[in-house]
Amino acid sequence: MDRQGQERPINPRLRQVSDYSWRMLVLGLAAYVVFLVLMRFELVFVALFIALIVTSLLRPPVNVLSRYLPRPLAVLFAALGGIAVIAGVFIWAGTSVAGESDTLSNDFRGGVDRIEVWLEGKPFHVDPHTLDNLQGKLTSYVEAHRTTLINQALNGAGRIVDVLTVLALAVFCSIFFTSSGDRMWHWFQDQLPGGLRPIWAQCGNTAWHTFAGYTRGIILVAAANAIMVGVSLWLLGVPLVLPLTILEFTASFIPLAGSPIAMAVATVVALASKGVTTAVIVLVLIVVFGQIEGHVLQPFVMGWAVRLHPVAVAVSVIAGTISAGLLGAVVAVPLVSIAWAVVRELRGDPPEGDPSVPATAAAIAGEPAVPAQAAETADQPQIATDLD
Repeated sequence: MDRQGQERPINPRLRQVSDYSWRMLVLGLAAYVVFLVLMRFELVFVALFIALIVTSLLRPPVNVLSRYLPRPLAVLFAALGGIAVIAGVFIWAGTSVAGESDTLSNDFRGGVDRIEVWLEGKPFHVDPHTLDNLQGKLTSYVEAHRTTLINQALNGAGRIVDVLTVLALAVFCSIFFTSSGDRMWHWFQDQLPGGLRPIWAQCGNTAWHTFAGYTRGIILVAAANAIMVGVSLWLLGVPLVLPLTILEFTASFIPLAGSPIAMAVATVVALASKGVTTAVIVLVLIVVFGQIEGHVLQPFVMGWAVRLHPVAVAVSVIAGTISAGLLGAVVAVPLVSIAWAVVRELRGDPPEGDPSVPATAAAIAGEPAVPAQAAETADQPQIATDLD
């Protein structure tokens, strides 16, 4: 207060900062509550996330087949085809491992001996008795903690029930999302106040196109990585090419860290089976493939769907890993991508680079962009009847 007892006016900049601060605190609190709810129903969230991934993959072939078949039948054929492809790949991988089990056992046994000889020589000069003692300690530890290890294995086997439940719910939801997802979305909008429907339609279309584009883009990147790794390991004569290729494909869904981890496993296999020279070549391939993915595949494929700076991707992956483990590492980047795309859509920002980016994203998503007015003029009574 001043000398006349009147209140001193607050600086406009300070008022503006305080207004933004409490709003950010409210948004942060809301996000934290949503996070707690999702973690409380983690299995349901994972199932819905997988269902959305499957839906984004099934909708393009279903849209094509539905031109000639009833849509439920098109969904059935597309789903059975996808299951057949996945099952065929895993059966092929299991058959190849079973057929080479004897040869692989001998190769790995000889590879372990070569690694011991290599460690005993230059430049490591490891004492042979140290390696023998290490093996003895490892064997003693396993024998002493056999009961604990068995219990942990049984507890882990109990998670199989959770996995099967999640997969069953994901398949169930994906079938309905693919066959009648548009009607479900319109029905949801019908439950909102009239003034909120256009903005929800706009945000929903943007979020879905971004998610579908990201999903198909990351699958293309993972497939390209897997092909490069598989061909390279095959040319080098490394065993277990198909299982290592599948591991590379699966690990590529974790941005930045997944592919190097899979290649590290391939390096260990190459070291045990083919020696140091082949292992060093595989290590070099980790760097080469990382550069190809970061500077060629990611900008070319993922840039169509969403544009995130590599720093934002790294921070998202680390934050997701800290908060929710492996699940957080997988879902962090698509969630951040969707949030950023929705924010840019609400602000009315023009697309970065080529103005045809939204059309390209819609093309990746396999669906035409639906204007907000279309959601307003949808056949709402029919939607409610179908859902009921």
